[in-house]
Amino acid sequence: MRTVMADARLKTLLVLLVLSLYVRASKYQAETEDNDFADFEEFDDDFERPYQGASPADGGGAAEPERAADAGRAAAADDRAQQHDGDDDDDALVEVPVHRSTNWDKFYVEMLMIAGIVVYFINFVSGKTRNQKLANAWLSAHKNLLESNFSMVGDDGKAEPGSGAGLLKESENMYTLWCSGRVCCEGMLVQLKFLKRQDLVSVISTMMKAASDQVEIRVTMNAEEMDTFVFCLANKKSAARLAKEMTDISTYCPERKSAERFGLPAHFSVLSEIHEAAAAVLDARVVAVVNKYPELVEYIHVSDQYSGPKQQLDDQAPVELPKVKPTLAFCFNLPGRGRLQPADVETVRPLMQLVLYMVDRMKRCKLGREGRLKAEKNRLRVQEIFLKQTHQSRAEKAQAKREEKRRLEKERILEVRDRDGWRWGANREEDPEKQRRLEEKNEKREAKRRAQMRQMKVKAL
Repeated sequence: MRTVMADARLKTLLVLLVLSLYVRASKYQAETEDNDFADFEEFDDDFERPYQGASPADGGGAAEPERAADAGRAAAADDRAQQHDGDDDDDALVEVPVHRSTNWDKFYVEMLMIAGIVVYFINFVSGKTRNQKLANAWLSAHKNLLESNFSMVGDDGKAEPGSGAGLLKESENMYTLWCSGRVCCEGMLVQLKFLKRQDLVSVISTMMKAASDQVEIRVTMNAEEMDTFVFCLANKKSAARLAKEMTDISTYCPERKSAERFGLPAHFSVLSEIHEAAAAVLDARVVAVVNKYPELVEYIHVSDQYSGPKQQLDDQAPVELPKVKPTLAFCFNLPGRGRLQPADVETVRPLMQLVLYMVDRMKRCKLGREGRLKAEKNRLRVQEIFLKQTHQSRAEKAQAKREEKRRLEKERILEVRDRDGWRWGANREEDPEKQRRLEEKNEKREAKRRAQMRQMKVKAL
């Protein structure tokens, strides 16, 4: 609670500081627009003093102007003498009037820049420290559970088994944890994606539109421990995004259905390749946990054809199917809607227990005969569609390969002819015969290839 109050006070102080500097700068700009020559007024006072002569009551009479003229000529002579002496002395200094103005409003742009840098630095340090504390709190709350299920928690590829390297810092707001050494799976990757609290722009954006810290978990299953189906449970917004971005979901289960028929809240959608698989995955325990934490569950993705997001190629069709692995993917929101506290991390421990339960559940979840046949037909259909779409690109690639092989063969023959003296020697008359045989060989090869292509087209029809 103290941390929340301190963050609120800090944000309020930063906003007030920026507003005060802005008001001060606006006020100064208005004053300077009204009087653009205010800085030169003090110099005008020095040069615009009128001559004050003696009044007739003083008794000076007409002699006063003569004395003034003599004094002026004497002063001019002294100035010429001083100027002549100054030419001989190169080190003489000329006194320049000093501007004694202390008007700090002239530097409002610089003050705004310095204030912005200070505010950004303070926010960077505080946001970085906050994310570090949250990551350590999450690891402390789940370490015993993970160590009881995996032989290696925090494997970075260098640590010895049982030592555990802990969290790996990918950036100021992202931490990863790799766990391995468990039955039914090859390993589990945990990604802690916190809000960008170190970024001032992101902090202001979060104040305008609330967001949540997230935990993404991806478990790579053993191929023989999981049946063939694709399933996804997600809230409606995430379901639309996954159906558009994920290759396996968009291919095998593009239709979204309401989750109310399975006893789940209305804001969830179910995307399932086979209805039997959805009923098998959403058992009583899974439904109970989702109903208990409906705002924290972002999506649950189970797939034997998991290949990640769609590959963005530059107007080029893929020449081969993407590599797939049986995978369980989860995404959970952390409580607080951006105001997560280290003490709140303990409340999401049941979600990690749900992940481990589903890993064991997939080993026991087996489809019936009809469901398995339907899944196999779907995968064969996808392969046929892919082969038809990539036929043109594969044909062009094969043609380019044949042209390259033909070019290399011609170069080899020319090299042999040059080495044996056929081009300029006694066997020069044999060159046309060699060339003719080479062309006949190439024509026979092309005719044979065209016949094979016609046979393949007939079989396809």
